[in-house]
Amino acid sequence: MTHKNLFIAEKPSVAREFANALKYNMRSKDGYLESEEAIVTWCVGHLVTMSYPEVYDEKFRRWSFDTLPFLPTEFKYEVIESAKKQYTIVSSLLNRPDVTTIYVCTDSGREGEYIYRLVEQMSGVQDKERKRVWIDSQTEEEILRGIREAKDLSAYDNLGNAAYLRAKEDYLMGINFSRALTLKYGNTVKGYLKRDRAVISVGRVMTCVLGMIVNREREIRSFTKTPFYRVIGNFKLQEKPFTAEWRAVEGSKYYNSPALYKENGFKKKEDAERLIAELTAEPVGPVTVTGIEKKKENKNAPLLYNLAELQNDCSKYFKISPDETLRIVQELYEKKMTTYPRTDARVLSTAVAKEIHKNIGGLRSYALATPFAKEVLEQGTYKNIAKTRYVNDKQITDHYAIIPTGQGLNNLAGLAPTAAKVYEVIVRRFLSIFYPPAVYQKFSLTVKVKEENFFASFKVLVQEGYLKVANFSFKKENTAPKEDKENENESADEKCDAELTNLLMHLKKGDSLTADTYEIKEGETSPPKRYTSGSIILTMENAGQFIEDEELRAQIKGSGIGTSATRAEILKKLVNIEYLALNKKTQVLTPTQMGEMIYDVVSDSIRPLLNPALTASWEKGLTMVADGVITPEEYMGKLTDFVGRRTTAVRSLNNQGVLWRQFQATEEFYQKKTKQSNAKNKE
Repeated sequence: MTHKNLFIAEKPSVAREFANALKYNMRSKDGYLESEEAIVTWCVGHLVTMSYPEVYDEKFRRWSFDTLPFLPTEFKYEVIESAKKQYTIVSSLLNRPDVTTIYVCTDSGREGEYIYRLVEQMSGVQDKERKRVWIDSQTEEEILRGIREAKDLSAYDNLGNAAYLRAKEDYLMGINFSRALTLKYGNTVKGYLKRDRAVISVGRVMTCVLGMIVNREREIRSFTKTPFYRVIGNFKLQEKPFTAEWRAVEGSKYYNSPALYKENGFKKKEDAERLIAELTAEPVGPVTVTGIEKKKENKNAPLLYNLAELQNDCSKYFKISPDETLRIVQELYEKKMTTYPRTDARVLSTAVAKEIHKNIGGLRSYALATPFAKEVLEQGTYKNIAKTRYVNDKQITDHYAIIPTGQGLNNLAGLAPTAAKVYEVIVRRFLSIFYPPAVYQKFSLTVKVKEENFFASFKVLVQEGYLKVANFSFKKENTAPKEDKENENESADEKCDAELTNLLMHLKKGDSLTADTYEIKEGETSPPKRYTSGSIILTMENAGQFIEDEELRAQIKGSGIGTSATRAEILKKLVNIEYLALNKKTQVLTPTQMGEMIYDVVSDSIRPLLNPALTASWEKGLTMVADGVITPEEYMGKLTDFVGRRTTAVRSLNNQGVLWRQFQATEEFYQKKTKQSNAKNKE
């Protein structure tokens, strides 16, 4: 009997790439490909799933507090109905006597690991050698390297354990909390919203995200605008006009005055007018430069894209949702154009850095990048990349950043316009790292009039550096590279032309200027910004910012809430179940009335679910299981204890009255909002 290798991929398209790379004479069969040496088959995403409670016992079909908490010691699994045919094919191949080695080629991540292991468990595979193929792109070299260097599947047992636990956690929290809250408050919500039924859906990550968006909306709602008045001086430096802003620094008559709004404005217009009258009252006296600082400032190219950063930028540039961005980069990955998309890393590995000239070389055939790719190769700037901040093995868990492979460019013409633009964005970000920083000349100027000080700052680009690569072909005003304004305070920098630059270069402390006029600029404080589909993804990735406990914050650095693979899906679900509304044009997210009611229900019953610290610490725990730091048993113990205690506590709560009042307040707000928008539409 000939011995065969079985390669099992996550999707048919990936299986075909493996078959092509292997270069065997493969024949197509029903659900797999076969040659003398090997068989290649595929899953269709998940083939096996966790069984519903009623499979354990019919009594669980009816939702009742008598059967809660539901905490099985052994979990049951079943084949997904729609995937039965492919499961049967894969299962029989796994158990075929002539198959001696199984190469697991599902996606290189926690979920891919889980997809395969469920099928293996369900099929009862015995006594076969199993090897894990772990790849970063679907190019032929990478596939062959992955097969060549495949480790024994047992090397990934910890990752497999974390994958099982993630699913059990979502299952136990979802079933117990959704049932307990629906039994306790479903009728109240149903009656209030006049709906036929109201199931209260909660989830470990989903409810936390809902909480962030409702909290932000309520901050905006309770925000009151405060007007303030700034005084701006119009000055001349040898007839060249420029403006400077007054600030109440030490020595000013208004230093620490209660009349101020911050140090650069007044709460009342009269006070600003009084200051101008004082400054222009005779004798005005000299207008003197009391400080001038000239310095060069370097700005390096940003780090490479991970999925969250790319989703945020695509939401901004193209107004597409995170799941749309993920769909596009998945397509680019499957067309061999870019590397694995579901990554949290923003750097490259040392191994990849050694071979990076190949990626750059391939980009010479991509018209938008041709001149840059040629220049990088000719000047050899890629040679020292391993010594820069763009390469760091310690910052990579499963995969490095998303970069172009330099291959698959024959697929470019077939891409939808948005997908082609996403590819361009990835390429430009990648090539930027081989260019020097952009260099700015900065001037900071202090001007004294009587006892008061005015401040101006100017910034001029001296060397373009990486910015020349960063100009998008589709550039609109709002899609300028991030460079433009990373810090809010940079808006104060004035652009200056060559003439003014030259005058500022020669300006010295003690020089005199002319004061022309003074004006009042009225402003008002602005409420916090609503989340967009992109900014919420970044916020989920950096959830640590909401955590006060420093140790916990440091612990979750790098895990955030949700994973790069699941965040888009969770947002999509919240919109589908109508807890959130997503404005397709602007990608702005707001809660619905029902979303706010669910928030209040959770807030008054299982409050920790709204706390990013809890969600992030669970995520951190899964990482610790994957790293072998804690055992699956320890994790499971904590999980069942938490779910059991919290579910039991809901039953004895007596807070419907409080909730009813909260619902009324929310209802009044939404009625008012509807009236206003109806009135607006009539106009």
